[in-house]
Amino acid sequence: MLAKLLYEGPWVAERYAAIETFFTQDPKQCLPVIETIIGGATGHSAVSAFKAMYRLQAYKIECDAILEQVDCIVTPTAGTTYKIAELENDPIQLNSNLGYYTNFMNLLDYAAIAVPSGFVSSGLPFGITLFAPAFSDRLLLSIASKWQQITALPLGALKQALPVSDTQAEDMPAKLGEIDIAVCGAHLTGFPLNHQLTERGGVLVKACSTSADYRFYALAGGPPFRPGLIRVDDQTGAKIEVEVWRLPVSTIGTFLQGIGQPLGLGKVQLDDNTWVSSFICEGYAIKTAEDITHFGSWKAYMNSKN
Repeated sequence: MLAKLLYEGPWVAERYAAIETFFTQDPKQCLPVIETIIGGATGHSAVSAFKAMYRLQAYKIECDAILEQVDCIVTPTAGTTYKIAELENDPIQLNSNLGYYTNFMNLLDYAAIAVPSGFVSSGLPFGITLFAPAFSDRLLLSIASKWQQITALPLGALKQALPVSDTQAEDMPAKLGEIDIAVCGAHLTGFPLNHQLTERGGVLVKACSTSADYRFYALAGGPPFRPGLIRVDDQTGAKIEVEVWRLPVSTIGTFLQGIGQPLGLGKVQLDDNTWVSSFICEGYAIKTAEDITHFGSWKAYMNSKN
């Protein structure tokens, strides 16, 4: 029902307004199908426009609630494929059929991407569309890229091979409303403060390392015992093992409140040259701290104490 509003509802009046002078002078300057669609705009009133807006708002509330439960939704890009002659005989209805699964996305202000998916028994191509809330472009592009790598379909009529991507599955970016945080000490899996992540809906994305630009310290005090990560620019740094956790943005405030000095949240460079939010340490704290950089990880350091 929502998809029909795009071409059969009052939004077509916007197209009419854009070319009104041109259209009223001589409608026959347009292709017949365009003349039919644009000409239908004159039958809409301000009342019908407002009624359609209210319907759209109701649909959006319903659809947004569904999207909150998933990362994205997959639909066919088009339910079928027509020959050119078939489209020329009935362009409005058949084009409407082709957009059955996708016409609603613009009206709902969703982001979407179409991806090749395979071939049907007739030999014609078939594709899927991924859609999610506005501004989730990076998420969709990442999923689409991985889908293409998995299917490895040839590119276009020349059947060129799809280039192999070095993108790793765990590198899928956080979607809108989420944030990735790297932890290197008491918040690691199996350590005393890890519950502060899991209680807030945190999900482990990957285990990796920082770039080779950091020194690592065991801070004074405890329990819980905590490390400090300091970036250096004098070639004395090393890679330090970390875990990247994904948290809902809505929980970051309470998480930050629980971080005691001299620690805080900042940005840390990972070994793949990306930057991520992470625990960082005030420089003054290392005066009373033990340099444990040579261990390369908090786990290795703590094991050495047993």
